Amino acid sequence: MDSTDATSHADDAARTNNDTATLAKGGRTNVFGFVLRLVARMPFLYFAGRWYGPDSVGRFAFAVLVIELVAQLATLGLKRGLAEQLSVPNADHRTVVWDGMFVALLASAIGSTLLFFVPQLMFPNAEIGGVDRWLAFLVFFIAGTEISLAACAYKYDIGASVRARAVVEPWVISGAAAGFWYVSVRDGLMLSYAAAMICTFLTALVPMVRHYGGPRGWRPRPATLIAVARRNAPLAAADAIEWGTRRLDLLILGQFASTSTCGIYYMAQQVASLPQKLKTSFEPILGPVITRNLAENRLGAVAAQVSQVGFWIIAAQAGVALALGIPGQAIMGLVGPEFVVGAAALGFLLAAEVVAATAVVSEAALVYIARIRNLLVSISTLAVQALFSILLVLACKWADLPEITYAAAVALGLMLALGFASVVKSRLLSRLLNAPVNSLRWALVWATAGAAILGWGATKLPEWAELLIGVPIILAIYAWLIWTRGFGPADRELFRKQPNGQTAT
Repeated sequence: MDSTDATSHADDAARTNNDTATLAKGGRTNVFGFVLRLVARMPFLYFAGRWYGPDSVGRFAFAVLVIELVAQLATLGLKRGLAEQLSVPNADHRTVVWDGMFVALLASAIGSTLLFFVPQLMFPNAEIGGVDRWLAFLVFFIAGTEISLAACAYKYDIGASVRARAVVEPWVISGAAAGFWYVSVRDGLMLSYAAAMICTFLTALVPMVRHYGGPRGWRPRPATLIAVARRNAPLAAADAIEWGTRRLDLLILGQFASTSTCGIYYMAQQVASLPQKLKTSFEPILGPVITRNLAENRLGAVAAQVSQVGFWIIAAQAGVALALGIPGQAIMGLVGPEFVVGAAALGFLLAAEVVAATAVVSEAALVYIARIRNLLVSISTLAVQALFSILLVLACKWADLPEITYAAAVALGLMLALGFASVVKSRLLSRLLNAPVNSLRWALVWATAGAAILGWGATKLPEWAELLIGVPIILAIYAWLIWTRGFGPADRELFRKQPNGQTAT
């Protein structure tokens, strides 16, 4: 090997170390944000479940589902596509970001107008009144938040996402839910959601302006904006479909079950979404790292990063899923006694989050190198989910099972569909990169088995002991096994803070 090759190899190794450290640093920051969000979200679940009840929660859940779907479409794929546009050589970052915000504003205006004049889309089985119609104007606040945080992530400012998503959003919605209960039981949850979305947007907008500057002097460029919308159409569709796989279950359930059952299922979704936030902890930082490596044609590095982050996510999600799923009845009982029957649905939803991790990290690269094929796989996943969910619900009806089993059926359908997506997307990415993409390790099996055995024993304790003693024991034995059996030097970078931002070699 001559000196030039040796130097190139050393530079590539150093770059790989830097990328790993960057991913680890972003992940550490957002995992800390996950803990904050977990603590802050619990009061909202308590107030919503015990003060407002399953019926109000079900009505609120369906309205939020529709509003957030429209907001996802209004981002036009810029949640992830923004990093690619900012990576273009000689791109004017300030112009790119404000172009994105303007496109989102126009798309949001169209969506909000539709919802305002046809509020039955948000409340299909309820009387329209109060603040219902005006909730349509939250679309831009949600879409604008996504674009602002994506812009901050490109600057590796993950703290902005933590402040907005893990501090402001959950604490505002929890406090507002308590306060608005005294104003209107009917509209309290809706008003608290509106307050949280507006405050979150403002919290995300401030650091974005600090990084890129304000819109002074900026002018819309119609031709460029049309090109941005056209280019990002597959990415926007993929984002909407990926989001839809986490909402289609509730939509299907709403066609077969009462508002009360939908409210119970929504609460199970909220608990299960806690480990999902661990997955999204890495999304803001993974996109910029992947786009930079793709620009340099370092395909092997991309495969290694996807596999590395995938293992981190699965390892973390599995531990949280075991801690929340094994004592599932006790966890749901915290929300309210009417919600205990949703424990089976909670178990399937938690398993679905673990299964989905490989698909999510694979898609983080596929959206840049195979948009159309990724979109087709996402559409197929949605179709598989709908097919399984409807067939399972019909089987429950045919067997004359209680209505609450419909909730478990749609959760199982989601888990099966996400498993399908993980297998197909990881294999597709591996073939395109000509490098292995695999986030699974045997250590996950041993750690899960050890935690499950101890967890089963914890369920024999009184409910208070199951939560206060059982949950920490499950997490402790799982963490010890995964650390000693599964984590190598590169994995432990996630927990290592280097001085002055330098990386270990």
